[in-house]
Amino acid sequence: MDEDMHYNKVEDVVGSHVEDAVTFWAQSISRNKDIMKIGCSLSEVCPHANSVFGNLDPKKIYGGLFSEDKCWYRCKVLKIISDEKCLVRYIDYGNTEILNRSDIVEIPLDLQFSSVAKKYRLWGLQIPSGQEVTQFDQGRTFLGSLIFEKEIKMRIKATYQDGTVIAQAEYGSVDIGEEVAKKGFAEKCKLTSSTNTCEEKKSDPGQLVLRNLKSPIPSWGHRSNQSAFTRPKGRLSGRMTLDLKNENDAGNHVTFPKENLAVGDFNLGSNVSLAKIKQDQKLIEENERLKTEKEVLLESYKVLESKVEQTAQELQQEKATTMDLTKHLESILKTHVGTRMENLAAKVEILKEIRRVNISVRFGNDLSDAMQVLDEECFTTPASLPELERIWAEYSLAQENIQTCENVSEGNILIAKRNEVQQKLNMAVEVFILEVDELPLNKRLKTLQDLSTSLEAVYGQAKEGTNSEETLKKFYDWKCDKREEFTNVRSETEVSLQRLVAWFQNTVKAFDLSVEESRTSEDTISSLDEILEKTESSVCKELEISLVEQGDADKEIILNTYSQVLQKIRSEERLIAAIQSKYEDSIEFKKQIIECLNKNPNVDHLLSIKKTLKNLKARLRWKLVEKNNLEESDDYDGSEIEKIKQEIAQLRNSVFQEIYREREEYEKLNSLVQKWFPELPLLYPEIGLLKYMNSGGLLTMSLERDLLDAEPMKELSSKRPLVCSEVNGQIILLKGYSVDVDTEARVIQRAAAYHRAWRKAKEESGLLPLIFLFLCKSDPMAYLMVPYYPRANLSAVQASVPLTSEEALKVMKGVAQGLHTLHKADIIHGSLHQNNVFALNREQGIVGDFDFTKSVSQRASVNMVIGDLSLISPELKMGKPASPSSDLYAYGCLLLWLSVQNQKFETNEDGIPKVDQFHLDHNVKSLLYSLIYCRSSMTAEQVLNAECFLVPKGKSTPNPEKDTEYTQYKEKEELKMENLDKYKEKTRNDEANSD
Repeated sequence: MDEDMHYNKVEDVVGSHVEDAVTFWAQSISRNKDIMKIGCSLSEVCPHANSVFGNLDPKKIYGGLFSEDKCWYRCKVLKIISDEKCLVRYIDYGNTEILNRSDIVEIPLDLQFSSVAKKYRLWGLQIPSGQEVTQFDQGRTFLGSLIFEKEIKMRIKATYQDGTVIAQAEYGSVDIGEEVAKKGFAEKCKLTSSTNTCEEKKSDPGQLVLRNLKSPIPSWGHRSNQSAFTRPKGRLSGRMTLDLKNENDAGNHVTFPKENLAVGDFNLGSNVSLAKIKQDQKLIEENERLKTEKEVLLESYKVLESKVEQTAQELQQEKATTMDLTKHLESILKTHVGTRMENLAAKVEILKEIRRVNISVRFGNDLSDAMQVLDEECFTTPASLPELERIWAEYSLAQENIQTCENVSEGNILIAKRNEVQQKLNMAVEVFILEVDELPLNKRLKTLQDLSTSLEAVYGQAKEGTNSEETLKKFYDWKCDKREEFTNVRSETEVSLQRLVAWFQNTVKAFDLSVEESRTSEDTISSLDEILEKTESSVCKELEISLVEQGDADKEIILNTYSQVLQKIRSEERLIAAIQSKYEDSIEFKKQIIECLNKNPNVDHLLSIKKTLKNLKARLRWKLVEKNNLEESDDYDGSEIEKIKQEIAQLRNSVFQEIYREREEYEKLNSLVQKWFPELPLLYPEIGLLKYMNSGGLLTMSLERDLLDAEPMKELSSKRPLVCSEVNGQIILLKGYSVDVDTEARVIQRAAAYHRAWRKAKEESGLLPLIFLFLCKSDPMAYLMVPYYPRANLSAVQASVPLTSEEALKVMKGVAQGLHTLHKADIIHGSLHQNNVFALNREQGIVGDFDFTKSVSQRASVNMVIGDLSLISPELKMGKPASPSSDLYAYGCLLLWLSVQNQKFETNEDGIPKVDQFHLDHNVKSLLYSLIYCRSSMTAEQVLNAECFLVPKGKSTPNPEKDTEYTQYKEKEELKMENLDKYKEKTRNDEANSD
């Protein structure tokens, strides 16, 4: 607190807002005209000004729309409560309010000047520590009654650094601070010797604002003439009101009471006594109490009046209902007997129909019949099956021992033992086949399937349960009881109807005048009511048993029995399926064993192919040397060179044809190893069958780098040797990897796992196929042969002719299929980016292979970006291992990139893109949310089944402009490739000529 340079200076002010018992806001009387001008300016500017957005400046002055009178006043933002609401202070009056952002606008610079109202604090006083909320509010109310909208004199003592003025307040001859202290709402504080000012306890501003919001006393609405004080307003004399009337016509209309406020209202003079103030305060409090009591009594009166009206209406409705019911009873009494007989006749008709329908389901007859079928014709395990399974297990163990054997001598012993077991198995198979041929398996299986289908149609899905004879016994007891009960009810119905028929026959005689026999009315008619009552009861009881839903206990018994029956059916079906499976295996074994008993398969065909390959490769190398010699000779003959080139091309084709034949032969031998002869790799190590099997059929030992006519592709990769060639009319890429002994085994292992995943679905796998893997004999290099798709990766496609939204979804569905194939095989890609995803024909998406020399963590550690967006998932950035979830994050980023084309990305503090900033299809946006924000429970299979990838019912509208653009681009690319081939050919000829 700084001592004010105008110590003891006197200011005339008018109180405008009270914060607590010692703090209030007041306006200088000299600035009344400024308030009117500010109001006029704001009413012209604010309705057309822009609402605020972004971050709000707490030092800046804005225009705020006051909620009580919907007029504009200057304000400052104290606190941002939420994205939509702010706490503001009206700086020309001192009060606070929570406003929506839409009610806060920018105002011009000419209105950006200091506030009219100042914050004052009573000199020498402070709020007592630990003051209760009630006393706090009473103190604020008391101070408001002394200063609110009254002219008071302020003797300035000091000023806080925040602008709060410490002053002695006087209203006439009354010292306001003394009065507040006397009431106990404030206490004296010690004065410092240097400044003659007090060091007082300052309450928490946030808490003070909150109290002012919750209990704004005194506020502009708590006045005797409330309509005149429903918004902030200045103090004007009668003369000022007249002078500014025209100026105020276009501005915020200041509303005053009917009695104009004059300067004299504030100048009460020195003759105002403290007793008068206290008397006024008591009258105000009494008036408020009476008003509250009046409102409570009025509300009670309205509630009672409403109840009386409601009761009267209910009585009127009850009276009308009673009268209607009386009329209805009078009308039905006239036709009571006829109506009763009609109803009974209708029920009897229904009962006749029910008796004609089979109701066996209600008593479980169908379940009884099903159990009878299961018990009478039940299949048991064939007698020869256990022995067959024992010998087959012994045979499988012998095969496993041979497969793991590494010594040839020991292997021969194991093979001999296996052949003995094979003979036994052959005989056991013959016995089993003969026995099964006598069994009607298919007929029995058809019976069981029909039985389960009919039961499921009636009872639905069966619940899980254990097989229990007690359940079946309980069902039989229940069925007998129900049948007995139903038989008794049916008998009772028949007896009742017979009595009714006899009564009608007797009644005919009573009313027949030709019958001379005398009968009294009591003999004939008196028993009618009893007979009708008994007949109706019997018919209704039988209908209830036949039609009404069974109880929970009955349903539980039937459903438990149904579960037992279905379990027996499934058990027998599994037995039949096992017998049939073993029968098929036995037939296959017997078919193969005829050719394989006591002799090994022939590998001569494979060796013959290898010999042919060796010869072809030697001839090819010789032709290549001959071609190079001719090109380097002085007497260069173009026709001879061309002839040799044709021969070289034919030899290359022949080499690859033999390599494919070699692969087919390897596949045959691999199948024999898996089924019958695991000893082949042990007996013939020279054919390299084990290496072929370990590579999943990918590795070939017959292919060499120098046999290919390859062109370097430096523009595609600078990290490893990458060459392009043509094999059997297909353009391929050779990827070279530097390997040592350990790396070579890992490369083969990883490539084989990838290749096996592709082979299961092939074209439907969504993966780039691997054609061959071969090792260089002269250098420590491994080469991987894959198809070459020029300029088909996403990066090249989007840089030339970007995919449409429909094309992008087709491509990304294929990419999702590729990830699903890999993840299903427990392979994490870890290197998914725009250069490793291909859009074939702009509609088929496939996932490219990855660097097989690197582990998953090494692949995932490479920071791949797409524009400003990183494809590294947040968990990878935190050091967690790669997972299918991190692959899906990269996939989601690629999908977002394709969906928004080249728009700029915004990211949060974790580097995750904000999807909300883009206008996307609802289904696409939903999928992106799941991929980018909620990947913990997301799988590639679920991505495939996403709504945005479902085939639409209608065909998409073609885009002729896009098709034309793509056709032109494709023609340009083909022309470029053709010119490049011509240039390469010309370069070779020029080099040859220069040599």
